[in-house]
Amino acid sequence: MDRKAMKDHSSGHETAPALTHERRREPRQLTNVLLGIIAFALVLFLLVQARFILISLAIAIILFSLTSEAINTMRKVHVGPVRIPNWLASLVALAMIASGLLSLSAILISQANEVVTMILAYAEPAQRAFAQMFRWMGTDVEAAVLDSMRNFQVAGYLSSLAGQASNLLSATVLITLFVGFLFAERIWFHAKLVSLMGDETSARHVARMGASIMHRVNRYLLVKAMVSVITAAAVYGVFVVGGFGLAMPVAILTFALNFIPSIGSIISTVVAALAVYVLTQNVSSAFGVFLVTGSIQFVIGNIIDPMLMGHALRLSSFGIIISLAFWGAVWGLPGMFLAVPIMVALMIVCAQSPTLRPLAVILSREGLPEQED
Repeated sequence: MDRKAMKDHSSGHETAPALTHERRREPRQLTNVLLGIIAFALVLFLLVQARFILISLAIAIILFSLTSEAINTMRKVHVGPVRIPNWLASLVALAMIASGLLSLSAILISQANEVVTMILAYAEPAQRAFAQMFRWMGTDVEAAVLDSMRNFQVAGYLSSLAGQASNLLSATVLITLFVGFLFAERIWFHAKLVSLMGDETSARHVARMGASIMHRVNRYLLVKAMVSVITAAAVYGVFVVGGFGLAMPVAILTFALNFIPSIGSIISTVVAALAVYVLTQNVSSAFGVFLVTGSIQFVIGNIIDPMLMGHALRLSSFGIIISLAFWGAVWGLPGMFLAVPIMVALMIVCAQSPTLRPLAVILSREGLPEQED
């Protein structure tokens, strides 16, 4: 056998095992993909089925994060030679959280009752007002819209609103319990991290990552709360000066919706204009309120909010929209409120893993997820 034949013969023996190995890898890759899809579907199913508990737990973790620094500050306060113990500071913080949640629930329920009363009083005028918006298309279209509006089951939605009020009280109790247990466990967090990670260095790395998440989320929520209060107060002033009803419910709704990036301000502006139109059945008044509240939202959202927020989030705008859509589909309106904090945590966690770092880069605004202010 000549050298060329021997070379071809040997190369044939070398490529055959390689091809066999490649053929074996393909079924494994397919299996891994199928397992990933099944795992994602299972997690999604659990997120939907346990959403009440998971939403309450997420809110409890956020409240715990917001009050942890306050507890640490209280522990440094001296009353004479005595320093405030950790358990007393935790009890004070828990009492403040519980009273705040209960007060907020009472305010929301009272405003919901006012809205229900207004809906019952203005149901017929509102139906006619909405039908008149289609008068330009012809009287027959207006009559058809009015008939459709009269078939709208207001009582069913009002009973659903009452059910949401009871869920709000249950969530308040559950969140308070979660926060209480987190306070009770906080002194053991570091010891548990060391046992979980296996060494002190890894535990400190995870602790720093958690502190970074808490810092960014806390700053975002505090700035958003401040900006939302200013916006709600301005909208309340517009309604009071204009002599329109539902000033407080619209202001509270504006405050809440401002925590939903981009979409929330648009929805609150439309709701304010529709409320004025229903109350007055005057297109000019509704359009004027739409322009004024829209201008307020634009100035605060595009000038004041970015100035106060700085680069605390560093999130991609497109990523925020995707997060809003996903968590809104999974958890509804509460999911849209929690979408940004969850996205911040996901970006920071992914940035620490070489495998998941590309996802963190995609979620970040400038492609620099690790940078802090």
